[in-house]
Amino acid sequence: CISEGGGAQKSDVGWMSPGVVPHFNTDGGQGSMLSGSLRRWFIVLLFSSYSLCNSFQWIQYGIINNIFMRFYGVESFTIDWMSMIYMLTYIPFIFPVTWLLDKKGLRIIALVATAMNCAGTWIKVTSVRPDLFAVTMLGQFCCSLAQVFILGMPSKIASVWFGSEEVSTACSIGVFGNQLGIAIGFLVPPILVPNVEDMDQLAYHISIMFYITAGVATLLFLLVVIVFQERPELPPTQAQATARCIPPEQYSYTASILRLLRNKPFLLLILTYGLNVGCFYAVGTLLNRMIIEHYPGEELNAGRIGLTIVIAGMVGSLICGIWLDRTKTYKQTTLAVYLMSFVGMLVYAFTLSLGHLWVVFLTAGALGFFMTGYLPLGFEFGVELTYPECEGTSSGLLNCSAQVFGIIFTICQGKIIDNYGTLAGNIFLCVFLFIGSVLTGTYPLTFLREETIIYLNRQREKQIEKDEHCKTQVTSRFSLLPST
Repeated sequence: CISEGGGAQKSDVGWMSPGVVPHFNTDGGQGSMLSGSLRRWFIVLLFSSYSLCNSFQWIQYGIINNIFMRFYGVESFTIDWMSMIYMLTYIPFIFPVTWLLDKKGLRIIALVATAMNCAGTWIKVTSVRPDLFAVTMLGQFCCSLAQVFILGMPSKIASVWFGSEEVSTACSIGVFGNQLGIAIGFLVPPILVPNVEDMDQLAYHISIMFYITAGVATLLFLLVVIVFQERPELPPTQAQATARCIPPEQYSYTASILRLLRNKPFLLLILTYGLNVGCFYAVGTLLNRMIIEHYPGEELNAGRIGLTIVIAGMVGSLICGIWLDRTKTYKQTTLAVYLMSFVGMLVYAFTLSLGHLWVVFLTAGALGFFMTGYLPLGFEFGVELTYPECEGTSSGLLNCSAQVFGIIFTICQGKIIDNYGTLAGNIFLCVFLFIGSVLTGTYPLTFLREETIIYLNRQREKQIEKDEHCKTQVTSRFSLLPST
């Protein structure tokens, strides 16, 4: 898109060329061929799959914390760091990775993510010996680095590939893969690695788990190399067409970061998103310890409870995504889900020690439905508050906040559990969820992306009316000419 005057200018609703209504794909990104429609769904499902493979490894150590403690001869807090390394790695690397996403695009980021994930899984295959904990930590570090290239992509893929009526659903599917990976991470390790006394048998079971993960990661890497595409030929929305009008030399990553950090509504979202997701990370990391304290020997059920939390959250994510596509009620939906996360955490805290596992399953499922269901809401709300800034940048800042709070909450809750018990540790999280709920109620009702879409649609309608008026005038003039 090039204006007559050259270059692009920034209007009140975003970047666009003066006098130009950007051309976009009115069928929601399907293009002129059915294959275009199929490809966009394949792209988001492929991303969801390699996100699954990576997030599975986040919790594969923590959910059988006591087993890996015995195998490697380390303390419980050391195994906790196998999960927290995911959070710690994200914080310093997110800014250079987001810059790469802006400069190099989706395909390069997808290739690096799957390559790093694949490398990490094969390093862990070589670490199945009690004296090689440092090697398994190195493998986990590689996988945690791959995660930095993954977490900020759902909203970017959704906006680049999908129309406005599907963008929230597509974003939810992208987040869905991450959640499903965590769910499998809760369920599968206790099954593949039983708590057996014989160290050789234990090493055999651990190696089976690592080999399966490495095989899946390798397959996904090859699929990304072969089929992952940068973007559709035609932009799926007017907002995306407008974004393509920005000349590369006019975009500054540093300036974008500074604009976001001056955006008060977005700063408020960064805080509240970090509080909510940080609580989820702490619950996931410490779940094995909390369950084993009240239900000794129930490693398998600890994994099943984690599975319940995440499966319920995936249902919540999809429902929230579809709801947002239909209603665009970002603030109201986010506030309702946040409040229910607080209530769910409160109920879970007071029922954990009742001695009935079925009650824990129910309360954990309710907690997961709302707390995990909040993830795509935060991404999409962030894009709405920050348009036309790059989706990867806003998502990266949200995730950075979540990692910081995740580390703080995991360490603090772990220490509180050690000294005062699980109830006090869970009440600690409830306090911050309540604070987040109150702050969420203060969000302004400003949605820049939706306003841009409405504005561009009106401009397009005006252009069509103008063209029709010109045609009518020409036709009437010709009708007045004398016939020969």
